[in-house]
Parts: sequence; C-alpha cells; structure tokens
Amino acid sequence: MTVNGEAAVIPAVSKGEAQKVLKEFTAKSNKANRDYDARLNTTIETGALGAIDQAGLISRKKVSPEGAKDYEPLKLSDARFLIPKQAGWPKFFVADTRSNRSESARWVFVFQRDGADADWKASYLSAMAPEEFPEFATDKKGHVKAVPTGGGSRLSVEPDELSKAYTRYLQDGSGDFADGTHTSERRAVRERTQKREGVRTEYADQEARPPQYATFGLRTKDGGAMVFFASHHHTKETYAKGHQPPVKNPLVKALMTGTPKQAVTYIRVSEQVVTVPPAKEGGDITFLNQIDGLTSAKGE
Repeated sequence: MTVNGEAAVIPAVSKGEAQKVLKEFTAKSNKANRDYDARLNTTIETGALGAIDQAGLISRKKVSPEGAKDYEPLKLSDARFLIPKQAGWPKFFVADTRSNRSESARWVFVFQRDGADADWKASYLSAMAPEEFPEFATDKKGHVKAVPTGGGSRLSVEPDELSKAYTRYLQDGSGDFADGTHTSERRAVRERTQKREGVRTEYADQEARPPQYATFGLRTKDGGAMVFFASHHHTKETYAKGHQPPVKNPLVKALMTGTPKQAVTYIRVSEQVVTVPPAKEGGDITFLNQIDGLTSAKGE
C-alpha cells in the first residue's frame, strides 16, 4: 500500500522535518526582510501572513530601494512543535517559539502545505504569553488533534465560519465574542470615529475564504479548540468638500492607487487566533492575539 497523505491519516510532518522547515523559514525571512524582497517572501509565506508581509516589503522597497542596512536578524529558538495527524490537504503544524523580538511573548507560527509536491509555508503568526496557551488534546504518541472544517467540529462555531461570524459581529454586534481589544473595544472606537466632524468614516468587513485563506484549529482538552483564521477590513474616510485626506506616511503612499482628493480607503488583512468553546457547553469566543496590516489603499 502506498501512503501518500491523500487518504491515510498520518502525522502532517516529522519533528525533524519541522525543525528544518523552521530553520529554512528563518534564513529566508531574514534575507527577504533585509533586502525588502517580496518575491522571496512568497516562497516561505502564504495566506494572511504572506499578504501582510508582502505588502509591507513592497512598500518599504519603494521607499528604501537599498534595503534595511541596520536590519537585526530574527532568531527563533526553544521550538515546540504541535503536529496533528491528518488525511488530505492542506496539512499543517504549529511551531511555538522563543523570539529575540520579544522578551515575554512566544511567537507562534502555523505552517501549511497544500500538496505532496508543495513547499511548507507560514500562513499565520501570533504573539502569545506562555500562560495564554490552552491545554491541547493529544493521542498516546503526543500528536495534537486537528479540528475538522466543513462541519462536525462539535464547536459553538465551525472553524471555517469564524471569519464570517467575526466580520458580522464587527458590523452589528451579534455573536458570542468575549469583550476585549479586538471585539467590544474595537466597535467602541469605530462608534467614536464615526462622530468626527468634517469626515465621514465607513467600515466594511469581509470574511476571508479558502483556499487562499485556510482556517486551522487544534482541539483543546476541554473539547473546544484554538483556531487561526483571517479576515478583511476596509475603512473609507471621506472629507468635507475642500479638505484633502492627510495621507503623510510614505509607506501608505507606496501602496496607494488613485489620488486622495477627497476620500481614501484603507484595505487591511487581519490574522487572529481565538479559543472556541465546545457546542455542548457554549460560551464566548475569546481572542488570544490579532495582527493586521495594510495591504493596499485607494485615493479618490
């Protein structure tokens, strides 16, 4: 029998291979960030993380073609690999690492592989304090358990419905999301900005869909899950007649199309990790971390 990962339930990756993936990722990431090389970044990143970082590299390259001469190399150490058994594609694993970029938070990467001949690429990055990690359900050999998408997760919200649920929550406040920076406080900030004189601010939120933005989840011991997902967010600012939008940041200008004569729309991609309770118990979805980045802007 040939075991190719298409139908057989096997570990997504070996620990040794996962270590090699992380080492290669770090080396290429440092080169891409030093040279502002978005094309190189596409060989190691995808999904939400790739969209954010590639836009950032493109804008920085336009502003500073010579690259980042004072770039401090990223160093990742003390890696813990959370590897599920899976059938089919995409497969994924999680690398929980210590980073020289942070003294207290751990850097957590999701690496995905879309086929037998595809490369492993990082699609999510989160920064989490050690105490924020939930306890994961594991089998006898220490493999974590992937949460299925497309139904049958036994969670209060299916993993591949989280992006839609979150963007709907931001629009109308519906859904069971715990209060916090990325939920209730974000809605409160929006309400305040919509009351500014001389400028009308409009928000549009859209779910991020696979295959470009895949969702990944790991089962926790309580029957819930820790889930990584992405979302899209547009902010349009329209100024009173005779007033031009004050776009001064050169990195924003580098990503802009059109001329901001009276209005400007900022388009951002957001990547987040949350805990989702089991359906039988219910409760709130809680944010552990969120990272977003400007991917484009449009002037009118």
